[in-house]
Amino acid sequence: MDREYLRQELYKKTVALIRAYANISDELEEAGYTLSQIAHINQRQTFYINLRDMIKYASGEILDIKDYEADMRYLIDNYIQADVPRKISAFDSLSLLEIIVNSGLDAALDSFPPDIKKSRDAVAETIENNVRTKIVKEHLNDPTFYETMSALLDQIIKERKDKALSYEQYLTKIAELAKQVQEGKTTDTPAHINTPGKVALYHFFDDDDEKAINIYDTVSECAPSGWKGDSAKENIIKSAIYKKLNDFDETNRVFDVISKQKELEK
Repeated sequence: MDREYLRQELYKKTVALIRAYANISDELEEAGYTLSQIAHINQRQTFYINLRDMIKYASGEILDIKDYEADMRYLIDNYIQADVPRKISAFDSLSLLEIIVNSGLDAALDSFPPDIKKSRDAVAETIENNVRTKIVKEHLNDPTFYETMSALLDQIIKERKDKALSYEQYLTKIAELAKQVQEGKTTDTPAHINTPGKVALYHFFDDDDEKAINIYDTVSECAPSGWKGDSAKENIIKSAIYKKLNDFDETNRVFDVISKQKELEK
């Protein structure tokens, strides 16, 4: 009974968390949260949703619909009719930022629903929200870059609201920012900085490509298999980085960036 009570409390509080997050998710920065705090909140929400689902599964509380499949097929075949699906957009599988990057701003604007397209403010807020979401999602992978992008976004939004830009100027600036945020780098990034991990280190070292490549190669060469989460193996990597930087604090900061790069996992 004690466990039953605890399970139900977890379910209720997870639902409360989801609802509270949904109510403020678009205004977290305005509410005073930093990008790191927002990313942490996103991670905790995902953790508790996954935990709830895992406990439901382990407790046999998830409905297995296999027993009902035959009856469901019968109902669908005999009582439900639907017209052939109508394609709403040529970019069904792409995000707004991907459309901007791959097909240009005009194509992205054409993909908007009519109710949004008829309002310049709605168009602007839609693009801004998509850029902000991408920044928050990717922030931990490359904090230096995405904090810069966040500040640029804030500036563009301020200029729009202050009427400091024409609508056409605004669209040009927000589209360029959207491209950089989607690609995770600026257009002047050297060609040999060609993976997300190298890019993150390049930004961390203030665009010093030699230093970024040096640390990247050092980690690639010394990282043991299954190092992530293993403190002894992580210390091997930190030791190798420290020999290159000779700075304890900077070594830890660099390791924090490296630990987020999937390409360096083995």
